[in-house]
Amino acid sequence: MPQTLDQLMQLPVPLPLMFGVAVLIALGVVAIIVILLRPRAPVTDPAAEQRITDLNARVQTMGELLARAQGQLQQTVHERLDAVSSRLGESMQNSTKHTTDHLQQLHARLAVIDNAQKNITDLAAQVTSLQSVLSNKQTRGAFGQGQLEAIIADVLPKGAYEFQYTLSNRTRPDCAIFMPDSGPLIIDAKFPLEAMTAVHGAESDEERKAAGQRVRQDIAKHISDIAGKYLIPGETQDIALMFIPSESVYADLHERFEDVVQRAHRARVMIVSPTLMVMAIQIIKQVRKDVEMREAAHQIRTEVGYIMKDVRLLGERVRKLQTHFGQANEDVVNILTSAGRIEKRATNIEELNFDDAGPATADIIAAPMTRKLGAAE
Repeated sequence: MPQTLDQLMQLPVPLPLMFGVAVLIALGVVAIIVILLRPRAPVTDPAAEQRITDLNARVQTMGELLARAQGQLQQTVHERLDAVSSRLGESMQNSTKHTTDHLQQLHARLAVIDNAQKNITDLAAQVTSLQSVLSNKQTRGAFGQGQLEAIIADVLPKGAYEFQYTLSNRTRPDCAIFMPDSGPLIIDAKFPLEAMTAVHGAESDEERKAAGQRVRQDIAKHISDIAGKYLIPGETQDIALMFIPSESVYADLHERFEDVVQRAHRARVMIVSPTLMVMAIQIIKQVRKDVEMREAAHQIRTEVGYIMKDVRLLGERVRKLQTHFGQANEDVVNILTSAGRIEKRATNIEELNFDDAGPATADIIAAPMTRKLGAAE
């Protein structure tokens, strides 16, 4: 039986013999590898070659179709991407424009709000200043006096009024308006505002009741002072005006304290606001104008008489001028008649037509005397 390789390896073999066997084995392995790697001769089958050719043609056609489809798909994708990019760009531009416009409008509105805030701040400062002014009795009197002076000076002419006018009892009202044919109309610009402020600042019913009682007392005292100081029989008007430099205070007084207003009317003291003061001054201005018109009525009648006399003289002169125009017109008509006759006779002379000349009724003018010429001449 053949021995195995291990057994053969275990046998004692000479070294040259072993080397030769190894070489032979290596050469055999190389030969086997060369045989395996050598290309085999193709099997010649016409039908298979035809199928392979058709398959290659189909593969090539399919490759071309796939290439065209890929090109079309790529072109369509590019076109869609361009359209989307264009619309996206336009949308972004419109969005940017709208955003910019909205931001500009927002900035403008913020600027308006800032100006309004500034105006509100200034108004609050003015209100605070006005409140500080009105809280002091002296400054409040100066404020009412200034407003009264502005109203009167804007409507009435100088000389029709006087501020701080001195009456016969040595009192000096804030303003006196001089009325025609009677005494001056007295106006007082001081008003007890502390009580009205207390009414607005009251928080409980008791405080409001106490503040209302104070309003009635203060205004009643002020009305009595005006009636006692400024209503002088035979010197001033029968009524006096108490000026309140605030429309809201005037409205509040009429709404809550109607009894005080009626008491002022009974005392012949009229409570007026700035609007009513303007109306009263306008009426006074019209009254003064009517009185001035009545005072100037005689002079107006005299001037109208002069005007009527001038009108009569003008009528006489126009009639005389009309007579002259009539005479001149008659003379022109006669001149035209004579000119027509002369023209007609000149025409007859030019045509040597003396038959239609008519009877010789006109005077014949003798020819001028001429002397004979001598021989020497």
